[in-house]
Amino acid sequence: MSRAENKTQRLLKIEELLLANPEGLSQAEIARRLDVHRSVIHRNLDDFQKIYPTIVQEDGRIRLDRSAYRLKLEISLDEAMALHLAVRLLATRMDKHNPHAATALCKLGDALERVAPRISRHIKKSADAMGEADLRQDPNFLRTLEVLTRAWAEERMVRVWHRKESGQVSEYLFSPYFIEPYAIGQAVHVIGYRDPPGALRTFKVERIERIELTPQKYVIPQDFDPGELFRYAWGIWFTEEEPIKVTLKFSPNVAPRVLETRWHRTEQVEHLADGSLLWHALIADPQEMMPWIRGWGASCEVLQPEGLRQTLIQEVCKMTRVYGIE
Repeated sequence: MSRAENKTQRLLKIEELLLANPEGLSQAEIARRLDVHRSVIHRNLDDFQKIYPTIVQEDGRIRLDRSAYRLKLEISLDEAMALHLAVRLLATRMDKHNPHAATALCKLGDALERVAPRISRHIKKSADAMGEADLRQDPNFLRTLEVLTRAWAEERMVRVWHRKESGQVSEYLFSPYFIEPYAIGQAVHVIGYRDPPGALRTFKVERIERIELTPQKYVIPQDFDPGELFRYAWGIWFTEEEPIKVTLKFSPNVAPRVLETRWHRTEQVEHLADGSLLWHALIADPQEMMPWIRGWGASCEVLQPEGLRQTLIQEVCKMTRVYGIE
């Protein structure tokens, strides 16, 4: 192997080491792990920093700047389409301007230009639409999401000032475990360990008025599983209590549409003789289903739980008064 090839391989190994050690490594530690003299690493780091975004800390430790690091990704045409659909879904369900999503989609379009120019053009148009000025501009939301992304990637705690629905702002030390979009509310939520009260909690990112990245590290528990956490959630609401069985009756005119989509992972359906449909599911908090149930109007009847049924009855009574119906 030539000297140039040796250096190229060494640069790749340095990259692997720094990716595996987000807190950074000293030149001596890198040299020891690669079994070369420290002077070799000192020379190679000049070339390394021309290729990779790095940060040299005050104590001499070197780490990758993950916020500026460029991922290397090889995907097929069908995989590119899957990413396109995912980002388009984000674009149509979120009302805020997100230049990162637009840039990612534009890069995807550039990558497809030679392979599938027609698809590439439409992906770039989608990127342009996502960057349009008529989308809601919210610099604080964007910065908050950027800081949370970095904190989650580096497993560093953040200090947040969160505004409750009442308007009161409270300060917390927070360890992000997972970031989850919420299509119904066109929002983003972050789940993690909050102190106080020293328990798992959820923040709506849009309500975080201020955020600071701290040097304090945290470890996500091995048994933390977002899929299991949201197993019974209709959207974002989860609970440590037993899920509640929900039974809805859909009229024949909407039954085919209901069957076209799997609305919840626990759902089960029963076909009735008149063409109507009984829909069953185990839900963490049925109140979260209210907007969806309302959307079906009189074509959907809540059979259980009784509390949810009474909530709908009361709402129907209020609507008759609003519209002047005796």
